[in-house]
Amino acid sequence: MDKEAYLVKPLAEGVVQCRVCEHFCAIKPGQSGKCGVRRNVDGTLYLIVYGTPVALHVDPIEKKPLFHFLPGQDALSIGTYGCNFRCPFCQNWQMSQERDWDGRRGGRNVLPENLVETCVRDGIPIIAYTYNEPTTFFEYTYDTARLAHERGIKNVYVSNGYMSLAALDMILPYLDGINVDLKAFTETFYREQCQARLGPVKRNIMYIARETGTWIEVTTLLIPGLNDSEEELRAMAEWLAGVDPEMPWHVTAFHPDYRMLDRPRTSQQILARAYEIGQQAGLQQVFVGNVMDLDRESTRCPDCGRVLIRRHWYTVQEMWDERGVCPQCGRAIAGVWS
Repeated sequence: MDKEAYLVKPLAEGVVQCRVCEHFCAIKPGQSGKCGVRRNVDGTLYLIVYGTPVALHVDPIEKKPLFHFLPGQDALSIGTYGCNFRCPFCQNWQMSQERDWDGRRGGRNVLPENLVETCVRDGIPIIAYTYNEPTTFFEYTYDTARLAHERGIKNVYVSNGYMSLAALDMILPYLDGINVDLKAFTETFYREQCQARLGPVKRNIMYIARETGTWIEVTTLLIPGLNDSEEELRAMAEWLAGVDPEMPWHVTAFHPDYRMLDRPRTSQQILARAYEIGQQAGLQQVFVGNVMDLDRESTRCPDCGRVLIRRHWYTVQEMWDERGVCPQCGRAIAGVWS
């Protein structure tokens, strides 16, 4: 179904500017923005995937990945079509890179109130807007998040971090957690691989971490030969530590997919080195993902080294009782624990 967009600026001759992300697309009548799902119909901008998710699953929150946000809990996870990036390595490309969606394929009618009632009925404490970029289906996420908060359900985004400040400020009162993909640390990578810019992503990470009460974690997919040099990883880790040393950083393994089939999988050695670089830069919680690495996917106290949460893939195997404080040395551990 269609939903009139919330953040729009009318321009001349029926053209409208979408103001939900940093592309600020000027969209002519009959056309869509870069995301493919925000369409100008006779001078009015609509979200054309409102209430029609194509992915709706119950996932562990660790799969987002969010490791310090209600660990061990389930999240009702929802995604639609569309994305404002064009990453050739996208691992959800069947959804995110669809550009010819006409309302006839996939998707079922699931309105915000249906999502919230499902969580209440089944005791699911979190709704995650994920799989494809949630900013592109902003109105659906916003309406759902408001209703969810009224019922005591938490909301999290899994995002590329390219939303406008207006969209960010609008959703933040209802957004409890976010994982932002920091895909690389050069403008060249963002321009050539994502058809976007690095600057707004850095701005939004800093804004969320320093100016809001929303819990934030960051993920970087390490692509051999593109963004995994020691120099780039060190610059990225040092910048993240300068923003907030308690902000978890996930370094995850690439596998060939979509239009990037010519590069090998990320090696365990590179992942381990990125883990070390993150710790050397001063990040207190660094995690390795998309591979089996029991030691580097567990939470440890940054002071005494005690294992506080032991994970196996996306499963929490062991978790200390007095969450938020190390039982051995008394160190406060940043996160959302209850």
